[in-house]
Amino acid sequence: MRFDYGDRGALSLAEIDALAAEAHAGQMDLIGVPYVEHVRAVAHGLAAVSERLAQAGLLHDIVEDTDWTLDGLLAAGVRADVVALVDAVTKKPGVAYADMIRAIAENEDAALVKIADNAHNSRPDRMAALPEEQRARLMVKYRDARAVLWPVVDRPHLEAVVGRINPLLLDGSSS
Repeated sequence: MRFDYGDRGALSLAEIDALAAEAHAGQMDLIGVPYVEHVRAVAHGLAAVSERLAQAGLLHDIVEDTDWTLDGLLAAGVRADVVALVDAVTKKPGVAYADMIRAIAENEDAALVKIADNAHNSRPDRMAALPEEQRARLMVKYRDARAVLWPVVDRPHLEAVVGRINPLLLDGSSS
């Protein structure tokens, strides 16, 4: 059953949270936690900057991992600027990860969304639950992405977002 969003204009943060929870229902992340907890953690970090970014954080994986489309999000009442951010951070077929990161780095708000995603995925408690080979590969991937993304965002915004999600990254004690 689809959430009934009605015809009231732009969705609120709470409504987008409900949409994300329904869309990701039954999905688990790599460490066996309900997937919605990941998007909520990303949104929590981004809420330090703006509600619009928090909305994008809740939806950042919805097109990749569910049957939702960008057009469907717009039709449901998600703001066009939020949908544009979701599009900016969504993996595209045939685009290498490094190329995607460079493209994201051209938009400071998209970079903040990806930074929040990266910060949550890089948490030591999450990494520790992965097999060693996968953990080592992802640590390099996330570190390389941070090297591209961090310099393009406002430092106070970076610190606010990462500080809420994975503060160890700020002092370099977590790779």
